[in-house]
Amino acid sequence: MVRTDVSERERLAQADSGEQPWRAWGPFLAERAWGTVREDYSEHGTAWDYFPHDHARSRAYRWNEDGMAGVCDDRQTFCFALALWNGKDPILKERMFGLGGDGGNHGEDAKDYWWYQDSTPTHSWMRWRYHYPQAEFPYDQLVRVNGRRSRTESEYELVDTGVFDQDRFWAVTVDYAKAGPHDMCLAITVANRGPEPATLHVLPTLWFRNTWSWGLPNRPVPSLTGSPGRLTGQHPSIGHITLDAEAGPPALVCDNETNSQRLWGLPGRSPYPKDGINDFLISGMPTVNPDGVGTKGSLHYEITLKAGETRTIRLRLTQSDAPAPPLDLADEWAAVMRGRLAEADDFFAEVIPAAATEAETAVARQGVAGLMWGKQFYHFDVKQWLVGDPANSPPPPGRRFGRNHGWWHMNSFDVISMPDPWEYPWYAAWDLAFHCVSISRVDPGFAKSQLLLLLREWYMHPNGQIPAYEWSFSDVNPPVHAWAALRVFEIDGGHDFDFLAKVMHKLLLNFTWWVNRKDVGGNNVFEGGFLGLDNVGPFDRSAALPVAGVLEQSDGTGWMAMYALNLLDMSIVLALHDRAYEDMATKFFEHFTYIAEAAYRQGLWDEEDSFFYDVLRLPDGHRVPLKARSIVGLLPLAATTRLTSDTLNRLPEVTARVRWMLHNQTDYGNVISSRRLGADRRRQQLLSMVGQDQLLRILARLLDPEEFLSPYGLRTLSRAHLEKPFTVSLGGSDFTVGYEPAESTSGLFGGNSNWRGPIWMPVNYLLVEALREFAEFYGEDLRVEYPTGSQVKVSLTEVADDLAQRLIALFVPDADGRRPIYGATDLFQTHPDWKDLIVFPEYFHGDNGAGLGAWHQTGWSALVVDLILTLRAGR
Repeated sequence: MVRTDVSERERLAQADSGEQPWRAWGPFLAERAWGTVREDYSEHGTAWDYFPHDHARSRAYRWNEDGMAGVCDDRQTFCFALALWNGKDPILKERMFGLGGDGGNHGEDAKDYWWYQDSTPTHSWMRWRYHYPQAEFPYDQLVRVNGRRSRTESEYELVDTGVFDQDRFWAVTVDYAKAGPHDMCLAITVANRGPEPATLHVLPTLWFRNTWSWGLPNRPVPSLTGSPGRLTGQHPSIGHITLDAEAGPPALVCDNETNSQRLWGLPGRSPYPKDGINDFLISGMPTVNPDGVGTKGSLHYEITLKAGETRTIRLRLTQSDAPAPPLDLADEWAAVMRGRLAEADDFFAEVIPAAATEAETAVARQGVAGLMWGKQFYHFDVKQWLVGDPANSPPPPGRRFGRNHGWWHMNSFDVISMPDPWEYPWYAAWDLAFHCVSISRVDPGFAKSQLLLLLREWYMHPNGQIPAYEWSFSDVNPPVHAWAALRVFEIDGGHDFDFLAKVMHKLLLNFTWWVNRKDVGGNNVFEGGFLGLDNVGPFDRSAALPVAGVLEQSDGTGWMAMYALNLLDMSIVLALHDRAYEDMATKFFEHFTYIAEAAYRQGLWDEEDSFFYDVLRLPDGHRVPLKARSIVGLLPLAATTRLTSDTLNRLPEVTARVRWMLHNQTDYGNVISSRRLGADRRRQQLLSMVGQDQLLRILARLLDPEEFLSPYGLRTLSRAHLEKPFTVSLGGSDFTVGYEPAESTSGLFGGNSNWRGPIWMPVNYLLVEALREFAEFYGEDLRVEYPTGSQVKVSLTEVADDLAQRLIALFVPDADGRRPIYGATDLFQTHPDWKDLIVFPEYFHGDNGAGLGAWHQTGWSALVVDLILTLRAGR
């Protein structure tokens, strides 16, 4: 018998030890499986066209499933989600709608409104919210209007259509509370916010992921049976699954099979296909099985509520070895719901410092919720995808040489932290590293497992490259894995040396890949392409250069200097417990000095401008600096660490190598010679790509409101380029980059990647961390003008704290009660049903802080959680 009267901390401990599988069930169901690379079997990789939204209700997926407010097991054997119908829509609302990369004027864009309000790390308590129009959902209008808008115009959103006027919408909340690892109590609460009585069809839906129709061995067909108020399933791998509901609603059952007749005019595998419940309710077609047997089923509630009225539906979902007796939906159900919410409150009261304001506490808790709801089951066997399934026609021959063909070894079958369950329903390596920092504040065990996962042999390429993201595993993400591992190690208490050693062993392969593949000239300055910074340069850094040559990148070189220092720090931590790692520490100390010195020797530092720039090296040896002042030139600040006297005294080989370098390799003295006494009066040595003089000169630009400093953090491109765009002439053509605070109008990249000046949370976070490191070294002795031009001098700690506060200010109400992320949309700013529901956009307007890009929930913006916890803990 599983004890349920345990705290969330105890549940985490039980999950980590393997005593109880509290993480086995969770919100691992994606919110979009259509339009993804995995479901794309087209000839030319046109994912959005090959599997569009219009197919999603009728076509069985191959690799995963999707739904609203959904949960599943960690192998996605079964899925549970919510479907709704307002009686007017042409289709059931089974999944979120949005525009693909080819349909939105600023890239792919979700057009529904939903929020993750709460979740504990083990998903013992979760809350989800959705606002559903009572009028017909304007699918065609959203497609048509966005399709004709240009990049210079704003996106046409659901709120712009008027469907929420007069509050004519349903507020739908779904609460989950675990009575056990495989026992969930649910409450679906629907509220009529409109001025008149209205009717809503509520369809809690249970189904099995289709793994049987692809012709692979040992894939038996499970069964699902419906009866009033109950759906019962049986599956060979999990036994029995039962969904019980109060009030005995009728059950509608069909099969999770493709409606081939609708899509292609061909006979299908079942007369009751995947869209059978949809067609039965909306068109009255005989497409649900009268015998109540299949692989997908819904319990059908038809609810009519007066204006302002609310109703809650009680359900319970349980897995068992034998058929379950009627499940308790009364006193026990209520006790579980109350208990899990109270335990969640206790848990977050421990996590979030008491000094945090009420508004900051709400941001932190909803930020964690977004990260927890962003965990998705991810299945992708690349070899199987390339060659096709036995029961289907083989993929086009060109597929063998197309997208991801070099990643045949990859076989993913895991729960992974995704940037966004709708806009980015696939992992991205550097996004995930940032996610793990905030995740480790509540669940360090999961954070560590995620960082290790992408380094495992079935993910990391045999050549040492970490996979970037499913659109192109071979793209290059910034190497932040080591930094994230160190940060998670520290947050977790700094005692899991086994984790740190495992990470380091694999990162040695990845570091070597970088050195061998991204340093074409062998001169310790690095390339890498767009490196997550997309449209920030005058031309596409991922494409062929406009002239022959090599683009030597300040950000690529800065990232690698930072990587070397991260591995140095990792080696030192491990060497203090195992002297075998001391040799690694000296290796990465030297490698850092080579990279940092090369940045100056190879001309990345511009002495006149006091800034780092990318440099185009031509075949004749001529160098063309690309003098666009951007985050590219600020990232070298992140390559900074300190060696303390304690470290130097305990690791004599490291001390000896530092001394040898200073005496025998004097060219490197500028990056290792800074020494001073720390606040504890102990000697410390600074290793940094910038000395004190360069630091002050860069900070004069970084902290200038006319350049990088905005009211809400640091812009990615200097605002000075608004009046003076940078232009370079290459190969007879001019290439220009100018400051644009929101999405770029250039269209240089596709999808959501067009931007030139907004605020990005991850690079801001890294620069705040760098300033704190400099502050630890220089202390109160080094004071800078902040903001530039103000004649007010402050310490670097005060600068870091204020920058953190500016980033936090994006999400909390200002003096007028308005959240900057919501811009000028009054509904989100002032309406009591909307104003406290928080999203975490991908990036932010460089001048006013409005949320941009993937606007719904982008995991790395949840770094604000760590900023709040750090700032309010007084660290």
